[in-house]
Amino acid sequence: MPSQWGADGGGGFGYFWQEEAVRRCLWPQPARSQGMTGTILWFKRDLRVADHPALARAARIGAPVLPLYIVEPDLWRQPDADARHYGFVRECLVDLREQLARIGLRLVIRVGEALAVLEALRRDHGITRLISHAETGNGWSYARDRAVADWARAQGVSWEELPQSGVVRRLRGRDGWAQARDRFMAQPFAVAEPARMLEGVASQAVPGAGALGLGADAPQRQAGGQRGGRAEGLALLESFLTTRGQDYRRAMSSPLQGADACSRLSPHLAFGTLSLREADQAAARAQQSDRGSAWAGSVRSFRSRLAWRDHFMQKLEDEPALEWRCLHPAYEGLRPAVPDATRLAAWCAGETGLPFVDACMRSLIATGWLNFRMRSMLMAVASYHLWLGWRATGLHMARMFTDYEPGIHWSQVQMQSGTTGINTIRIYNPVKQGLDQDPTGAFTRAWLPELADVPDALLQEPWRWEGASGLRYPAPVVDVKAAAAAARDRVWAVRQGEGFRVQAAKVVRKHASRKDAKGRFRRDPVPPAKDDRQMGFDF
Repeated sequence: MPSQWGADGGGGFGYFWQEEAVRRCLWPQPARSQGMTGTILWFKRDLRVADHPALARAARIGAPVLPLYIVEPDLWRQPDADARHYGFVRECLVDLREQLARIGLRLVIRVGEALAVLEALRRDHGITRLISHAETGNGWSYARDRAVADWARAQGVSWEELPQSGVVRRLRGRDGWAQARDRFMAQPFAVAEPARMLEGVASQAVPGAGALGLGADAPQRQAGGQRGGRAEGLALLESFLTTRGQDYRRAMSSPLQGADACSRLSPHLAFGTLSLREADQAAARAQQSDRGSAWAGSVRSFRSRLAWRDHFMQKLEDEPALEWRCLHPAYEGLRPAVPDATRLAAWCAGETGLPFVDACMRSLIATGWLNFRMRSMLMAVASYHLWLGWRATGLHMARMFTDYEPGIHWSQVQMQSGTTGINTIRIYNPVKQGLDQDPTGAFTRAWLPELADVPDALLQEPWRWEGASGLRYPAPVVDVKAAAAAARDRVWAVRQGEGFRVQAAKVVRKHASRKDAKGRFRRDPVPPAKDDRQMGFDF
């Protein structure tokens, strides 16, 4: 895809930017030194060249640059990793290699433990500077980065971690956070000046998924799932803001319509083929167009979700234990530590006997994507109706989502499981959701062919059909109404416990958004709202 795109020069809707024309950067340029050692530019979840603050910083230092991506086998052995993530990353790396070549740099791939790779490069090439973006990742990457920081201090290596979104490292409090994020999003794109390549460093081949124990191939490749690479992300951004996104607000809740009406940018934002700032500024230009209120409303909703994306990622940045510990401690031990194996297996496979739940899960397994409302419903059914612990079910969902972003994922897993102590408890009725979101039954029938003979009126409750005994489809694992009632009683009982409100107030002060009466982020310090609204991150 060409670097200049969007405006057709004939009076059409033009708002996109030309990468080569943006020549401003975010840091003052220091004096160049002829004797400087090389700088490692460590790529992680930022697989692009455009609007890349860490690359711009490395180039402006003036020393030779070594663009490095480390394939870390231990990372891909984590329980939240899946072949679909790695397949997407491999495609992004192919594209990144081409992007870097266009500016005279060569991507170096190394396979191994990050500490060992970095130490070898320091020892063999005299590296004294490491630059990367600050990563808000899972617990494994957090521990890895702490170990790298210790190594850097011990070896006299300067490590700079720069922000690439509105997430703030070592944030003292949420008051004023939205204003700071807005300022970051409004800044000009970071564009690197020409840089010299650090020569003499060998690269390794990118291993296949099988070599990392992930299986032979990414499952979504067999079902037309999303492909990685910046060109793919740019094409999605353009089509969303020019054609597909007009019905975004209306269609995003439908698993069928949402697949086209949502931007589908989430995996590209998760792995950084696009920057959040690029998406936000392109959307801001689209919002200023004169295409009518429906378009303006859809784009405004999209930008709101981009902001909420940073908001939820900030929670994990501020409290890494969110991945494995209930945000409100009173909920620890509420559900069994070892989940019911039969129910968990049925839910994971889309075999619960609840048609809309199973259709959503099977769609997710096959494609790696699902719209937000259906993601919420799957987690809620697992946590309330099936009474499964959110850690086990959250890991399964993490593996299934191509767009898995730890900060968003674990915040939402807890939010939909009712363990934050500050959010409204939402127990979805899966039968009603099927009737509301799939009124014709097209989505359900597409993924549950074994229900082909069930009449439309009973499609979401096939157990009520007189021919149910002859179906090759399981009976429901729970009684929907009774299970919901029992779960509601248990969860609300915790809220009545001694000291619950005191601890909830602490969670609010640390993590809750500062919003006005319409649910919008306030731009000035105010007392926190009582509840974070449910927002979507499937885009």
